[in-house]
Amino acid sequence: AELSVEECCDKGVEWANKNRMCASLPLISESRECSMSQEQCCRSQLEKQFCSDGMEFANVRDECDLHAAENSTCEAQYFKTCCYCCLLGKAAQVQGQSCDPNLKMGYQCGIVFRSCCGKGPEGIDLSISDDAPKNQQVEISKEELDQEDPYLHDGCRGGGPCSQQCRDTGSSYVCSCFVGYQLQLDGITCEDINECITGTHSCGLGQTCVNTLGSFRCQRDTSCGTGYELTDDSRCKDIDECETGTHNCPPDFICQNTPGSFRCRPKLQCMSGFIQDALGNCIDINECLSTNTPCPAGQICINTDGSFTCQRISPSCGRGYHLNEDGTRCVDVDECSSPNQPCGEGHMCINAPGNYRCECKAGYTFDVISRTCIDINECRRYPGRLCAHKCENTPGSYYCTCTMGFKLSADGRSCEDLNECESNPCSQECANVYGSYQCYCRRGFQLSDIDGISCEDIDECALPTGGHICSFRCINIPGSFQCTCPSSGYRLAPNARNCQDIDECVAESHNCSFNETCFNIQGGFRCLSLECPENYRKSGDTVRLEKTDTIRCIKSCRPNDVSCVLDPVHTISHTVISLPTFREFTRPEEIIFLRAITPTYPANQADIIFDITEGNLRDSFDIIKRYMDGMTVGVVRQVRPIVGPFHAILKLEMNYVMGGVVSHRNIVNVHIFVSEYWF
Repeated sequence: AELSVEECCDKGVEWANKNRMCASLPLISESRECSMSQEQCCRSQLEKQFCSDGMEFANVRDECDLHAAENSTCEAQYFKTCCYCCLLGKAAQVQGQSCDPNLKMGYQCGIVFRSCCGKGPEGIDLSISDDAPKNQQVEISKEELDQEDPYLHDGCRGGGPCSQQCRDTGSSYVCSCFVGYQLQLDGITCEDINECITGTHSCGLGQTCVNTLGSFRCQRDTSCGTGYELTDDSRCKDIDECETGTHNCPPDFICQNTPGSFRCRPKLQCMSGFIQDALGNCIDINECLSTNTPCPAGQICINTDGSFTCQRISPSCGRGYHLNEDGTRCVDVDECSSPNQPCGEGHMCINAPGNYRCECKAGYTFDVISRTCIDINECRRYPGRLCAHKCENTPGSYYCTCTMGFKLSADGRSCEDLNECESNPCSQECANVYGSYQCYCRRGFQLSDIDGISCEDIDECALPTGGHICSFRCINIPGSFQCTCPSSGYRLAPNARNCQDIDECVAESHNCSFNETCFNIQGGFRCLSLECPENYRKSGDTVRLEKTDTIRCIKSCRPNDVSCVLDPVHTISHTVISLPTFREFTRPEEIIFLRAITPTYPANQADIIFDITEGNLRDSFDIIKRYMDGMTVGVVRQVRPIVGPFHAILKLEMNYVMGGVVSHRNIVNVHIFVSEYWF
């Protein structure tokens, strides 16, 4: 729901009271009006808090110099303005001046001025000169006085009883402390918080916490090392040995400060071409030994005292060489670059140092008969060695080609497979194969036998195995199929093929009355009114299994009812099960288990006899006794198929016989529902 402006404002005031800042105010709504209200109320509350701090600081310290040098944030300006205006009001009170402020001070400053200027309960200076006539003295009523000074009944007027900060609540006042102080039990006095003891300091490793009034400072544990000194804020500052005079430079040297140390530089400066050693002596620089040769090419460098000279070299060149443009060295003559073509047409000139030679061009060979260069048929001379597929001869060279389905590689000789699928030749999916491609279809489609490119929908429901795809009914759709279930009593399973029975009793979608019990069966439900007979009560531990619901009645005799007590029937149970319709049996199927807790083959114990007394139509069921895990179990089996829909009540008895007499009997009425559909 959208927040009101009042709620947004309250959140802003709450943030200001808790954090004393609005810089990181979290916005509680994306509404622009809510954000504006939240931020404005936070700033207004912050202004009240810092203004109150300034007033309390002026009342306690009687000065504002402590905060005068702080940064010029809005909060600091609120504090300083209210502190100055309160000091002006107190000064006016001491000097006996009027508590009416100068309008040029501003509205906010005027309120603070009047609040700190009040002299007593009257809240305003009402002093009248003794020399004035009595008939000129004007008596001011309490209502006029309240209207003149709105801070008359302010409990924090003039600083109030609090030692630091005071807030008027209307009927009383509340004292608070500056940051770094805590309020004492008297509710008025403020005491410094020792952050070093309470563990609220922020000093790190290698620092010691030192408590101060209203705050703390962190002092470095270890020294800063040679050439550094520790400042008051635990920082290491470089010592200027040259300024402090703690250096050891000789008189002929100048001290130069460096981080953590100093250097001594000679006062005497050497001329150009010389370098000064550690003792201040000037030594000649051998410019000829520098990495950057000072002389140009073709000249040799000769060192002199404080400088150098360059001397030209004049070399002599032999046949096939000549001097370069600078005349400094001999370079080879490129005879092949002459336009006269010294080797003649059809040949190739190869330059060599001081000489040259003539050869046939690549792809040609010298014919000794015609004494000319003729083309070499590389494809015939090197069959199968030049190209991967096909070779075509050209004058002086050859080129390679590839068969269909391949393209020439970057080396111009090999052939690599051509990816025909990049041109999308298939209607759905394409798979590139070596030298060709293959089209295939997505699931639910098959490739056309006509063109081998198009895809046709597969009717999965019409396939020979289509009847086994869905448990009930199959509907074909393009590229797939859909399974459906009977219109009522079933829903499609998560695998989208099988049908799941809907438990109407659990989903409360049945229409059974209050006195009836809902029993879920396959594909539906039944409303049965199963009441316990006389002298029996319904047990609260009704068991609900996956496909079986049971209601159990326990014997509950009235007092002095001997016949009820002697009746061997102890419990009467009603069980509902759901079975499938007609199907072939390869062996009997066990459907009900009646367990009796008794040791296996006990000595001198009662014999347990199981029997089907009613409802076994066409002898479709039988009951056998079995021993399992220390218990005697009566197993009801379905031995014949049943055609549904069908409803029968099978009455079972479990008799405890001792000495030929039934001492205990449990009756189980099984309501069997055979459904038309079963999945």
